[in-house]
Amino acid sequence: MTHPPGSPTAAGPATAAPSPAGPGAYVIGVDSGGSGLRVALGRVGLPGPLATTVCAEPVRTGPGGIDAGHLLAQLLPAARELLERAAESSADGAPAGEDEAPAGEVAALAIGAAGMATLGERLRAELPGALADALGVRRLALAADAVTAYAGAVGQRPGAVVAGGTGMIALGTDLAEWHRADGWGHLLGDSGGGAWIGRAGLDAAMRAHDGRRGGSPALLDRLRAVFGPADELPGLLYPRSDRPAVLASFAPEVAACAGADPVAAGILRAAAGHIAEAAAAVCPTAARPAAAGPDDDGGELGEGGEVALTGGLFRMGEPLLAPLREELAHLLPGARVTSAEGDPLTGALRIARALAAGDLRLPRHPTMLFVPLEHATGQRGGTAARDEPRSG
Repeated sequence: MTHPPGSPTAAGPATAAPSPAGPGAYVIGVDSGGSGLRVALGRVGLPGPLATTVCAEPVRTGPGGIDAGHLLAQLLPAARELLERAAESSADGAPAGEDEAPAGEVAALAIGAAGMATLGERLRAELPGALADALGVRRLALAADAVTAYAGAVGQRPGAVVAGGTGMIALGTDLAEWHRADGWGHLLGDSGGGAWIGRAGLDAAMRAHDGRRGGSPALLDRLRAVFGPADELPGLLYPRSDRPAVLASFAPEVAACAGADPVAAGILRAAAGHIAEAAAAVCPTAARPAAAGPDDDGGELGEGGEVALTGGLFRMGEPLLAPLREELAHLLPGARVTSAEGDPLTGALRIARALAAGDLRLPRHPTMLFVPLEHATGQRGGTAARDEPRSG
């Protein structure tokens, strides 16, 4: 849902933006995904969370997209619990100073949600007003989970993040616009992700079962150990609604065989190639513009760019990481390959902190990083997210 600059939104009519919050103000970060809702409370001027809590039930998705009412039903009690715990642990119980929010007031809140970009219309329409009424939220950001993964992995520096798990998506920014590659699901893409690796491993196992070229007896042995007789696998797999997760469950078996089995090693080399291609498609390789300032660690980004790896896929270790480093060195010479600094919940809290302090440098976007108040007042226009590859 988009609105022309200066028009009313679900948050109400256009008003003046609040001034930056002081370092003692509360902020909340939220990560909503397939395993449930995680909520973190922090302060603007302090690193890390003060406290976190987990709501184990995933937010429902229906014909109208992500269910805003169901998200609020879990988020509001969790947020109030965290605020009460913070108030109880206050050292002196004195009234808030000029740099602190009044008790229970939330200066900024950022939500990262799986499906936000394509299924988040109800969230963008309903949450701004609801959170302002319930928690007094003065600033709100609604982000795709890939954006909070980026903020957790890289911070507010230009670069790229590859988020790998069952699927695989690459997201990059030069701080002017977002660039996305893959993340299209196991039928249309997610090349190199866990489901892709698992499916390739099972294909090689079935080839060995049939006596076809390209088969792997080692992977066939692992198929039988995990799933039972090979000819019964279709009946086990095809009726499942969670087929991508089932396929991905075989990816660690491929990694375990890679040291001694050339077919398994070849699958991981191919996966590394796909992952590196996605990273190269979105990574800004030029040096950061001077206007962007130093990175979060006080240093300057090198000419090759930064590529951060995040997600359970990369816990497979060297069988995947070694060929991936080789592919990235070939496609992005000089790039700095790093492990993620933090997870998507860390990223949501970072976005909330930056928003509260008036220092959010990540590019706004109508669906990927939506800031309702800014959109209503016309302070900053949204930027386009490009799905096509870029090389710099």
